[in-house]
Amino acid sequence: MTSRIVHVAVYDTLADWEFGHATAHINDTTYHRAPKTPLSVATVSADGKEPVTTAGGLRIQPDTALDDLRPEDSALLILPGAHLWLTGEALVPFARKAREFLDAGVPVAAICGATAGLAREGLLDERDHTSAVLEYLAPQPGYDGAGRYRDADAVNDRGLITAGPTESVAFAREILAQLDVMEPHILDAWFRLFAHGDAAAYPVLMSAAA
Repeated sequence: MTSRIVHVAVYDTLADWEFGHATAHINDTTYHRAPKTPLSVATVSADGKEPVTTAGGLRIQPDTALDDLRPEDSALLILPGAHLWLTGEALVPFARKAREFLDAGVPVAAICGATAGLAREGLLDERDHTSAVLEYLAPQPGYDGAGRYRDADAVNDRGLITAGPTESVAFAREILAQLDVMEPHILDAWFRLFAHGDAAAYPVLMSAAA
């Protein structure tokens, strides 16, 4: 990994709750490996100019335009879910950008509706993946990956991370693991605490924060 920038795709109706755990703990180095060198997070929209409005009504001013984003300038691309993934062709360029990233060996993380967009692009046909349920992906035109579907909270196959809409913590776990920012036992404790409220994980995390 040469770039230290993680890019988050932003578009109207994006699901605020699906990527927040990941971006918060990318920016916050409290539990990171030593030396604690932070990554940064940047947003990318279709035009890089107009603000987008999330499903929760927040307005985000994007940092850059999709056409200007090159895989070599990024450590990872996050594609959140959004209503727009299923209501037209507006987000097709983001799925095509995901193909460009994967072809260049740069990881992509897609959750919820974004998995449907990648399914239509044919990006799930040859990689293990998950989503809400198989029945969500099966009707997508161009999808021929049912045999690679996994009933799991999140899946990472050769740099393509997928998760369903209820699994934002597991989604973050796979992103943080891909970026290798935490020791494995610290990441495990982080997941146990944030996903399951496991009090036994707290002192493990504090050992990393010391």
